[in-house]
Amino acid sequence: MQLFKNIVGNNKIKESLENAINSGNVSHSYLFVGKAGIGKKLFAKDLAKKVMCLGDDNCESCIKFDANSNPDFSIIVPDGKSIKIDQIRNMQARIVEKPIISNKKVYIIDDADLMSEESQNCLLKTLEEPPEYAMIILIASNETKMLQTIKSRCVIIRFEDLTNEEISQILNTNDQDIIKLCEGSVAKAETISQKKEIFDNLKIIANLLGKNSLIDVLNNSDLLYSSKDDIMTLLDFLNIIFFEKAKENLRYSKVITIIEETKKKILSNNNYDMCIDYMLMHIWEDINDKSSRS
Repeated sequence: MQLFKNIVGNNKIKESLENAINSGNVSHSYLFVGKAGIGKKLFAKDLAKKVMCLGDDNCESCIKFDANSNPDFSIIVPDGKSIKIDQIRNMQARIVEKPIISNKKVYIIDDADLMSEESQNCLLKTLEEPPEYAMIILIASNETKMLQTIKSRCVIIRFEDLTNEEISQILNTNDQDIIKLCEGSVAKAETISQKKEIFDNLKIIANLLGKNSLIDVLNNSDLLYSSKDDIMTLLDFLNIIFFEKAKENLRYSKVITIIEETKKKILSNNNYDMCIDYMLMHIWEDINDKSSRS
C-alpha cells in the first residue's frame, strides 16, 4: 500500500515515518501531538495499516482493516469525558495475545490527553515492556496533560497546522475568508465545506451592514438569529470578514470589539436574540457613523 497518499499536509512527518518503516526502525510507541482536527488520526490509521500489512496483493490484514474488522487493530476513545483505567486494563489484557492475521497488533488511543493520571500510570507498565509485536499510538491535542514518564517512552511527533494552500486544496476554494476560518484544521475545513452556503450568506449580511438601513439589516439577518448552535463559528467568520475590511477602511476597526463583546454575552447566557440585536445595531451604528448610541 502507498502510505499517506490521501492525506494532505505535514509532508515532513510523512517522509520521517516512511523512512522508519523502510529501515525497520518503527517504534513500539508514538505520541502524535497537535491541534485537534489536523489529521493526526488519519496518519495513525495509515501507519497502523502499513505495519500490519502482510505484503501480498490480497493482504487479508489490509482487507479486514478497510472493512473495520481486523481483530489485531483497536481504537480506544474516551468513555464520556475521560479515558478510564478499566479501558487501559482491558487493552493490556488483550495486547499480550499474539496477532491473529497481521504482522503486528496496533492500538490507537485517541484523545490520550483525556486519560486520568491513574490511567496514564497504568499504561506506563505496557509502554515500559511492550510485546515485540505491539504498537501503541497516542493522539493528543494538549501535550501538557501527558505525564513526563509517558512522553519519555514514546517517539513524539508534533504536527503542524495545515497551510492556507493545503486548506484551499481540501476545500477546493480560493475564498480566503473561509480558508482563514479553518485555522489550519482539516476538521474545520470539512465542517466549513458542508456549510459554505451559510458563510456566503454571512458575507451578504456583512455587506448590508455598511450599505442598508438598520431595519433592512435586521430583516435580512435571520441566519444569525436561527443559528444558535453554530453562532461562535459564525461570529469568528464575521471577525475575519471585518478584519479584512478594516485594512481598507478604518470605520470597520471597532466592529471586532463589538463581536467579541457579543460572544461574551452569549457565553454568559444573556438572552440570545437580544445579543444579536445588540451586535447588529452597534455594528451598524459604528460603520455608518451614527451618534444615536447612548
